[in-house]
Amino acid sequence: MQARLKRNLTGWALILPLVVILVPFFVLPIIGVAATSFLESDGFGGIIPNFTWDNYVTLFTSQLTFDLYWSTVKFTFFTWVFSLILGFWVAYFLVFHVRNQLLALGLFLLCTVPFWTSNIIRMISWIPLLGKEGLINSALVGAGVIDQPLEVLLFSSLAVVIAYVHQLTIFMIVPIFNSMARIDKRLVEAAVDAGASKLDVVRLIVLPMSKSGIALGSIFVVSIVMGDFFVVKVMSGGGSASVVGAFYEDIGVLQYPSAAASAILLTVVVFAMVVLILRTVDVRKELSQ
Repeated sequence: MQARLKRNLTGWALILPLVVILVPFFVLPIIGVAATSFLESDGFGGIIPNFTWDNYVTLFTSQLTFDLYWSTVKFTFFTWVFSLILGFWVAYFLVFHVRNQLLALGLFLLCTVPFWTSNIIRMISWIPLLGKEGLINSALVGAGVIDQPLEVLLFSSLAVVIAYVHQLTIFMIVPIFNSMARIDKRLVEAAVDAGASKLDVVRLIVLPMSKSGIALGSIFVVSIVMGDFFVVKVMSGGGSASVVGAFYEDIGVLQYPSAAASAILLTVVVFAMVVLILRTVDVRKELSQ
């Protein structure tokens, strides 16, 4: 009995620092936002303590809500697809084709170079490349491939996806690299000796054993894109909108209850996406193997 009590006390002592951080800085703010979403606004930044469902009724009956979520989900999907493709093959190259571990680590660290600069600078750096007079359009016109500069490259949905992939591929590379690094190379060699092609090795061995890394990377990418509005605002030139951008505008005009309702809905949607990913892959089981 005493031993069991001691183990329980030890367990609570270990999680106490996390509880001390999460409760005041995460749980209580979420409760506050949720409570505000059921209150009324006086239209001038004040909150009237009257319980109401109007904020959620307006949210769910507005076509704008569905349009914003459709736009945000599209950005999330395409960013996830391209960052997964790039992240998987970069990690595969570093783990299975770079024999020198020191060189592999150096190349891995090289992938983090974009994070040495601010987000704003990374956004601005795309303008000389994608603009109408940018490097890509100038090269294509000079080579005779196109007659007129492509306007779709900048201030468009394509530019938004390019910027997201540029920023978030590293969040795919890191967990997939860690998962692949735990794969026994002798297993791959045995498969090759048995006559398996490189595609078979990737499809039947590397991909299934990298599921935990793919799942973790997917959670990072999905949650970041769903919760961002800066990239959409800058790279679309105002031509596209996002869910976060909408309730940021509500906050700008002091409509705090409606903004709180939008924030709670977005939290539920992102949580549902994360749960769906975790139901697809048992990350805890994969990492314990």
